Amino acid sequence: MDRRDFLKTAGAGAIALGTAACTGGSGQRKTAVEGTSGEMVYRTNPANGDKVSLLGYGCMRWPMTKDAEGQDVIDQEKVNELIDVAMRNGVNYYDTSPAYLRGQSEKATGIALARYPRKSFYIATKLSNFSDASHEASLKMYRDSFEEMQTDYFDYYLMHAIGRGGYEAFKQRYEDNGMMDFLLKEREIGRIRQLGFSFHGRQSEFDELLALHEKYHWDFVQIEMNYMDWKHADGVRNVNADYLYEQLDKREIPITVMEPLLGGRLSSLPDNIAARLKEREPDASLASWAFRFVGSYPRILTVLSGMTYMEHLQDNLKTFMNFKPMDEEELAFMEEMAVLMAEYPTVNCTHCNYCMPCPYGIDIPGIFAHYNKCVNEGTVAQGEEQKNFKKLRKAYLTSYNKAIPTLRQADHCIGCGKCLEHCPQSIQIPSELRRIDAYIEGLKRSM
Repeated sequence: MDRRDFLKTAGAGAIALGTAACTGGSGQRKTAVEGTSGEMVYRTNPANGDKVSLLGYGCMRWPMTKDAEGQDVIDQEKVNELIDVAMRNGVNYYDTSPAYLRGQSEKATGIALARYPRKSFYIATKLSNFSDASHEASLKMYRDSFEEMQTDYFDYYLMHAIGRGGYEAFKQRYEDNGMMDFLLKEREIGRIRQLGFSFHGRQSEFDELLALHEKYHWDFVQIEMNYMDWKHADGVRNVNADYLYEQLDKREIPITVMEPLLGGRLSSLPDNIAARLKEREPDASLASWAFRFVGSYPRILTVLSGMTYMEHLQDNLKTFMNFKPMDEEELAFMEEMAVLMAEYPTVNCTHCNYCMPCPYGIDIPGIFAHYNKCVNEGTVAQGEEQKNFKKLRKAYLTSYNKAIPTLRQADHCIGCGKCLEHCPQSIQIPSELRRIDAYIEGLKRSM
């Protein structure tokens, strides 16, 4: 199916359905506060009637602070404030994991949500048994999540980041250890209300996992979806989201979306692309275009956003209050922007931090974020024939040293490869670090 045909079937026609779906068919709405206008919109889970806010809270990027020993810890007071505003504005879906923020996210999220009636929100967490998939370790992780989240049931429970290695990897993590049978029983007795998985991998691996639907009945699936990955995923590290959506849609499997901003890259665009968006909607944020794109497809149950700061939450609330789905012309325009974005040689890092901590102290996500920012802003020094090359060279080196402490820079990578197995985007991290380091050394030699 080509894009035009798909837009007609899953775009224009589906968007009409999406407008109706936003109310969840129940009229359930919350009045906006905190400077926003309009009302939160909801999608109905057809399996159980859950009315889920189209904006979901991704709890992987809570604000951090330092404790008395100087260690990085979640700022619980700020988490409480963010969840208070989110709850008052109708956000009722909260997605976390035992792996997020080095094991701190579940507890912080649980503390904040415990101040509200349990039936007023939906909890999604995961079995993140990457490092130890034994039955004992997996069962402990599952049970610890109940304690950390202060609950006796999970609304949505996911097998975390499956896809790499296809069915064989899934079998090792969930079937051979007996955990799949255990989770099915937990769903049957109600401690898990909905059981699904989050996917990172290639198309063939997705097809293998989806083939298990007849055996296990996936209640929902979480995919990476944004207007870049819709048609421009590389096919090696990840799959075009239009294919994922189509396959899930025809099986009527609800979808939750991660990385709608592609790790923040779609909220900090190259100047020429940002100008095109601002020309059409001067008052709309760059992020709002990405969220409207994803939310325009009616099979989407909720769109997760990791809102670290209050301004992120407020901006997203404005987008999702009285949500306006895109029409076919706007979807085609976003494809034009994606084509332009594909021309920029950024690193496909979403800043998930799964690669951290590096055993040699390298700030892998920070290095990639700094490089991507400079590329997107057009401030990369490319050669001595370039206008303002000396100024750009100095600016890059200065900003790099400010952003990344010397002992955490790319030149300290020894290529051990321990980060590779943890990257859901399958980025060749040592190679990319060497490429960036070679670029920096080249700038230094030209001084």
